[in-house]
Amino acid sequence: MARLADYFVVVGYDLDKRGGGEGQGRILQRFPEKDWEDNPFPQGLELFCQPSGWQLVPERKPPSFFVSVLTDINSERHYCACFTFWESVENPQLQKGEPSEADEDDSPDVLQPAQLYAPKSLVLVSFLDHTEVFRNCLSLIYNVHADGLTVPMETVIGNLLTCIIPIAGGSQPGQDDREESSRTITLGAGDRQVIQTPINDSLPVSGCSVAQLFRQLGIINVLCLFCAALTEHKILFLSSSYQRLTDACRALLAIMFPLKYSFTYVPILPGKLLEVLSTPTPFIIGVNSHFRSETQELLDVIIADLDGGTVTIPECVHISLLPEPLLHHTQTVISMILDPELEVADHAFPPSSVQPSTLKIQDKEIRAVFLWLFAQLFQGYRWCLHIIRIHPEPVIRFHKAAFLGQRALTEDDFLMKVLDGMAFAGFVSERGPPYRATDLFDDLIANQVERIRQETGDHHKVMKHIKELAEQLFKNENPYPAVTMHRGQRTAENAQPRLPQTSFPQLDEVSVQLFIDHAAAKLKTAPPVVKAELKGMVPTGPPLADIVDRNGNVLANSARRLEVVRNCITYIFDSKMLEAKKLMPAVLRALKGRAARVCLTQELNLHVLQNRAVLDDQQFDYIIRMMNCTLQDCSHMDEHGIAAALLPLVTAFCRKLGGGITQFAYSCVQEHMVWTNMQFWEAMFYSDVQKHIRALYLENGEEGDTSAPDGEVVGGQKQLSALELASEQSRLWPTLSKEQQQERVQKEESTVFSQAIHYANRMSYLLLPLDTSKNRLLRNTGLGDVESVSNSYVTNSIAGSMAESYDTESGFEDAESSDVANSVVRFINRFVDKVCNESGVTNEHLKALHTMIPDIVQMHIETLDAVHRESKRLPPIQKPKLLRPTLLPGEEFVMDGMRVHLITDGREEATGALGGPPLLPAEGAIFLSNYRLIFKGTPTDPLVGEQVVTRSFPVASLTKEKRISVNLPMDQLVQEGLQLRSCTFQLMKIAFDEEVASDLAEVFRKHMHKLRYPQHVQGTFAFTVGQSAKLAVEHKTKDKNQSLKTLSKNLVKTAKRTIGRQYVTRKKYSPPAWENRSSFQSEMDEDEISVSEEPDQSSLTLSSTIRSSDRQTMSNVVERACCRDYQRLGLGTLSNSLTRSKNEPFRISTVNRMYTVCRSYPGLLIVPQSIPDSTIQRICRCYRQNRFPVVCWRNSRTKAVLLRSAGLHAKGVVGFFKSPNAPTAGPSQADSTSLEQEKYLQAIISSMPSYSEASGRNTLSGFTSSHMSSSDSSDKLRQPKIGALMKQVMGTKEDVPGTFSRGGKWGSIRGSGRLSTYNPDVGNRLAGKESPQANGGPSETYFLRQQRAYLYIIGDKSQLKGGKQDSFQQWEVVPIEVFDVRQVKNSFKKLMKACVPSSPITEQNTNMTFHRCLEESDWMNLLHKVLQVSVLVVELLETASSVMVSLEDGWDVTTQVVSLVQLLSDPYYRTIDGFRLLVEKEWLSFGHRFSHRGAQTLASQSSGFTPVFLQFLDCVHQIHLQFPMEFEFSQYYLKFLAYHYVSNRFRTFLLDSDYERIELGVLYEEKGERKNPQVCKSVWDYIDRLNKKTPIFYNYMFSPEEEEVLKPYSFISNLKVWDFYTEETLSEGPSFDWELVRGRPEKPQEEAADRQETTAPKSQRRIVWPCYDSLSKVLPDAITKLLQDVQNLETELGQPTEKWKDTWDKIKTAQRVESRLESRDSFSSSLLMSSNLSHQRRSQGVYLQESRVGSSINLALECEVSATSTPAAGRPSTSTLYSQFQSTESENRSVNTLFISHLGSVFVAMTFSTLVFF
Repeated sequence: MARLADYFVVVGYDLDKRGGGEGQGRILQRFPEKDWEDNPFPQGLELFCQPSGWQLVPERKPPSFFVSVLTDINSERHYCACFTFWESVENPQLQKGEPSEADEDDSPDVLQPAQLYAPKSLVLVSFLDHTEVFRNCLSLIYNVHADGLTVPMETVIGNLLTCIIPIAGGSQPGQDDREESSRTITLGAGDRQVIQTPINDSLPVSGCSVAQLFRQLGIINVLCLFCAALTEHKILFLSSSYQRLTDACRALLAIMFPLKYSFTYVPILPGKLLEVLSTPTPFIIGVNSHFRSETQELLDVIIADLDGGTVTIPECVHISLLPEPLLHHTQTVISMILDPELEVADHAFPPSSVQPSTLKIQDKEIRAVFLWLFAQLFQGYRWCLHIIRIHPEPVIRFHKAAFLGQRALTEDDFLMKVLDGMAFAGFVSERGPPYRATDLFDDLIANQVERIRQETGDHHKVMKHIKELAEQLFKNENPYPAVTMHRGQRTAENAQPRLPQTSFPQLDEVSVQLFIDHAAAKLKTAPPVVKAELKGMVPTGPPLADIVDRNGNVLANSARRLEVVRNCITYIFDSKMLEAKKLMPAVLRALKGRAARVCLTQELNLHVLQNRAVLDDQQFDYIIRMMNCTLQDCSHMDEHGIAAALLPLVTAFCRKLGGGITQFAYSCVQEHMVWTNMQFWEAMFYSDVQKHIRALYLENGEEGDTSAPDGEVVGGQKQLSALELASEQSRLWPTLSKEQQQERVQKEESTVFSQAIHYANRMSYLLLPLDTSKNRLLRNTGLGDVESVSNSYVTNSIAGSMAESYDTESGFEDAESSDVANSVVRFINRFVDKVCNESGVTNEHLKALHTMIPDIVQMHIETLDAVHRESKRLPPIQKPKLLRPTLLPGEEFVMDGMRVHLITDGREEATGALGGPPLLPAEGAIFLSNYRLIFKGTPTDPLVGEQVVTRSFPVASLTKEKRISVNLPMDQLVQEGLQLRSCTFQLMKIAFDEEVASDLAEVFRKHMHKLRYPQHVQGTFAFTVGQSAKLAVEHKTKDKNQSLKTLSKNLVKTAKRTIGRQYVTRKKYSPPAWENRSSFQSEMDEDEISVSEEPDQSSLTLSSTIRSSDRQTMSNVVERACCRDYQRLGLGTLSNSLTRSKNEPFRISTVNRMYTVCRSYPGLLIVPQSIPDSTIQRICRCYRQNRFPVVCWRNSRTKAVLLRSAGLHAKGVVGFFKSPNAPTAGPSQADSTSLEQEKYLQAIISSMPSYSEASGRNTLSGFTSSHMSSSDSSDKLRQPKIGALMKQVMGTKEDVPGTFSRGGKWGSIRGSGRLSTYNPDVGNRLAGKESPQANGGPSETYFLRQQRAYLYIIGDKSQLKGGKQDSFQQWEVVPIEVFDVRQVKNSFKKLMKACVPSSPITEQNTNMTFHRCLEESDWMNLLHKVLQVSVLVVELLETASSVMVSLEDGWDVTTQVVSLVQLLSDPYYRTIDGFRLLVEKEWLSFGHRFSHRGAQTLASQSSGFTPVFLQFLDCVHQIHLQFPMEFEFSQYYLKFLAYHYVSNRFRTFLLDSDYERIELGVLYEEKGERKNPQVCKSVWDYIDRLNKKTPIFYNYMFSPEEEEVLKPYSFISNLKVWDFYTEETLSEGPSFDWELVRGRPEKPQEEAADRQETTAPKSQRRIVWPCYDSLSKVLPDAITKLLQDVQNLETELGQPTEKWKDTWDKIKTAQRVESRLESRDSFSSSLLMSSNLSHQRRSQGVYLQESRVGSSINLALECEVSATSTPAAGRPSTSTLYSQFQSTESENRSVNTLFISHLGSVFVAMTFSTLVFF
């Protein structure tokens, strides 16, 4: 029973304290005046009566009613029903008399009303929440006052305060117990009302509030708020109605049942207390919408606007929602309740009556849904309760990890947060006890879980269940719906309440107090009401079904795998080690599944006798390995109880060491996070305590009974579970005597205490490492506060093999071990404090424990020291022998091999995922030399254990290194690893073995960084190679060519002196990188270079600056690439005179001989004949980095020239477009420079023959008339084509760059000048559509203007914008968008990740497939842009227009474009010698920044690796694929350069310019040094040497046409991914260091052959692994194979071996003669070839297929009409396909095919002679 109301309070407006702003309220009267003992009066009540503030208003407002909730210090809620009405008061301003003058001045216009109204509140304070009863009572009191009834007010209030009602009915329907659940009360004013109390007070009372909340906010919003409240977020309700705020808060709490909200709960918050919203703790608060603006700044509060129906969730708040499919089911069922018509809305004949339930019933139905939801969320929770004390009070703990594991919800964020929350902790303590009163939720969990499971998915069955639950909830709240609640009021229902004529009277306190005292006395004399508490045992419900792991499949738990585990364990204990070893890999794979791990623990348990199992060394090793493998896949929570099951086993399995020492398994399984998780130890402790408590109370305390798990049937009778036992004991407790009670409490306490001691020991076993001195070498496991303890050393041998490497640490042993001991003691102390306080251990026992723990730890350390000493003496485990790699001449180890595991990355080929045994992971060693990082080892899979796996890359190519932590599938955890990525498209993921100390790994990293980023370029391998061995030798040889060194130094000194101020103000320039013998040609020998300059400049010729003694070395200059090429092109003639015929348009200028004009240009430059050097010095300032336009190539047919320069400076751009005829105020310097610039360009135009031919004089009229007429047929054909191409390159609006819908017809005419045979269909592959006209006539508008410009300038669009083209100038600017180096850098990073991914594709990252990553890298698009611009320039040069490429700084994209243009236009550059010359000239001499772009030194580390040169090589590779017969060099040649330009093995690609190379003295290598065969300093020399020995760089398809101009397709669909990026050879590593790989595979073959002779017949089959074998070696093409065979036969016959090139040339010559003799129409029967020249394009497919006996050659040459020949799909590696090239001369093309047959006949003849010889 309880009081209906505790206090009645009258609160009014405080007229005395009225300030300038808001007023205040004050309590006028309260009854009773004394506080109740059980319910003190709540403070601050007046604030809550007027939450928006106390104010006087000019008009009377209608009375209002709402209920506030106040929470006291004991977390008890007081319901404050507040009835407010308004009384008139005189205006206090007017009462003070007439206003003063100041007042009049202040507010002359404001009329003060004489009558104001002040609020007055009648408040009831109660523990009970009966809103309607409170409303009725307060209304009655108001009506008594307003109507002036004769009933004394004191009597009404006295009756109200003395009314006693039952808290809960508890009566069952049918019993005549109506008085218990309903009470009729009267307050003595002719009224009468019935109060119905709920049957069960544990179920919340909600009225209609839940249904109302869903109507206001909607289903999704309320579910969001529900999840937010459960996961402890801050929730704020806004509404203009106070009662709605209270209802909404009440509704949210009602749907949270059975969880109770335990944080701040204020349904109505007064405006003065708004700062409460800034509290850091969660809350549910309601605030009037009036204060909305003040809530906008709250960053972490979820705001629900009840009036607007919105829920606002801040960005920083993440709400974890219900797990699917529960969320969806809940939404569906609630929508069926709120909107039942939705289901039949689409029916053709909808049922007539589908009305939703009434609001009250809807309310209960929605609450039933949430009950049903919680029953599913918490089903089986009672099986995870641990009872750790029964007496004097039950102490219950919940095993969260086991619950989540059994429900397979360990990943569910929502449930994890709910179980960790305060509400759930309260739920466990309230509902955990096994003996208590039960309610609807207990029944649902115990008896209806199975029904809920069966109903899943059938919404109608679910609805039926929901309605049943709703009926029970409704009946609980309204036990007697027939009894209506009514008010006995005389006023009609619709009558307006009368307004009170007088103010509320002052009540007589004495008479009210008399009522209260009288009622209290009556209560004392009345007999006490004894209500029988219906306590009983709480049913546990069905056990949790065993749910399969979500990520596990059927195979993971298959019976076969469990059988493998069982068999292996049986073999181990039967000492059948060979069988166990065979099964071990399969067992370790099987242990990934949960069932196999459980099976392992069960099987091991069978082999433990009397808590001990002694094993021999090998058995111990295998058991430990399986335990580690089992533990490494367990999470730190141990949700499946695997670690818990292993815990007793690790202290049972042991082995004997020498000297009577025993080593237990725990010393070898410590490296797992689960042992450092406090929650795991607590759960284990509580679980064990429960077992012992249960054993304590079992009547028959036999072993068999106590060991049986809870609830199991033993010997035919069911064993009581711990909770059932506790329930029975709780029932008996009141019947026991005090002595018996005391005895039981002591026994339980002692049980807990003994377990605490036991666990202190257990924890020290698993937390103290075997070797305590290693503490600081191990990674931090988060143990304790700042501890760094790690504890895993695998078995005998490992502990032994590690001991040596740690001897150096023994000096720190004492200090270190004490650190370990302290941290472990702290950890155990924290654990003991927590569990002992929770389980009621006495203080004396707790102190004793704290005293014991350090002794336990110290004793265990001493035991471990002895074990550690003995374990050192064990023979080490047999690990694979470390294989040492072969080194290059001059290469030396910086760090010797460290044992590591090479683990798999994202490439599937080597892992066995694509078939075949896995080559990775492999065990071996990582070596660091001064040149390379090398891994060499053997696969861990025993099936391929004989193979050798090698992976290496140059240290200089390392682009990224990061630390990783690695879980190895075999053996135990490895502590740390590294992931190393190289720009040679290699990735090494290595895990250091246990024997490698972590400080050694750190030393390795430091050495690697030092080698990767030396302080200076002289620290790279190319410079340091062989130094240590031949320092003395070098000093002697230096004197031979001292003059050259002197020259270099003099040049640099002079350059530095003469640079002047121009470089002082400019930003620091650091140029590109590598060594080149040939880029400084021109400044050296004046005698041999004729220089034409103005007379007054002649004294500055090169010879005058160099002493005569140095002239003997000048021959080097003329050999430079630039000079040789200029001579070949006819750009610079070398003669002994200083005169030159003036009709030569260009001259070699020595203006840059001292590198004063441009530091990154070569010394000799080609400039127009008419331009003096002084002009050049002025012009260069307009261009970035002073890189002014110079000629680099001339078309031999059209005489058009190709120029290169950097982009213009901003001021240069303005001058560039200024009309030369524009009037100027005065000849300023800028204007003169601009004029000289134009003069320079005009000189270039004048040098072109087409310009002078066009008209005798260089006038505009001649220019236009000649070219407007379009007399040349080629112009008709080409003009629109170039126009279309320019549109593509410039990216005009109608043709967006990158699309394939262009209609140009350029790009496949391969005959230069043979336009009459042009086939219009040829260009259609590029255009991507049919040709509109057969003759390819002009089908598009001309580009910019119809006449052709003499000079096109390819410029950057961003630099040239804003300029206006002058129509009188004879040059034209083509603005294009170029990518900058940052794009290249980022694109390359993504390309590397696509081609060499670091991790395999999983379900989480399915979008990381190769093709998607390749597309995202944008690499192909960059190639397309470069090729597109290059082909445009080729076209322009072909039409006799000169082109100047003027992009960025002139050393990246510019270099790419001009190099590709020359390669496409000039067949010479497509030879091996020509390509070398092209690279030396354009890339080395013209200063591409190799060192800077390659980040080769410490200074350029921050700039990152930018592979501009690699991009160029890739473009060449794309062209090579399209025209395989035009290149003398092979694809391998390009890969070789791509590898070695970053490897730093050669000096060629070091440094950024010729200037830097001269400064270091490496531009001209001393010829004496070249005689040393060991070290090649130039990559070109190395290639020359290698090319003489082997045809590896030669392209057998090479059969060029004369003066052939190539125009490749550049669309992305025509480009292929370069196999350099994806190929790998694990057998020998990269094949680009030829000394390391040549001839290696021969020996194994011979040995295998010898073995086969003795054992079995020889097999012709051979397995080739694409990722392991070098395909070019094991499956050579036919020609290489025949050349090898010829050489081998020559050796066997004792003949002198002929060089392969000589053999090749002989056969080629012979075949050419034969082919001329034969008729063109008939060929030998083996060749199918048409020589009809009308087909300009053929597809030629060549099959070069090897067989063992000889080589049968299959050749297919077909016309384009027939299908292109392709190799058999099944054997891509045994054939080579060459396709897509055009043939115009059949004789040349047939040479390749005919000579093969001739070579075959030579081979057959030699074979025959061999047989005769023998």
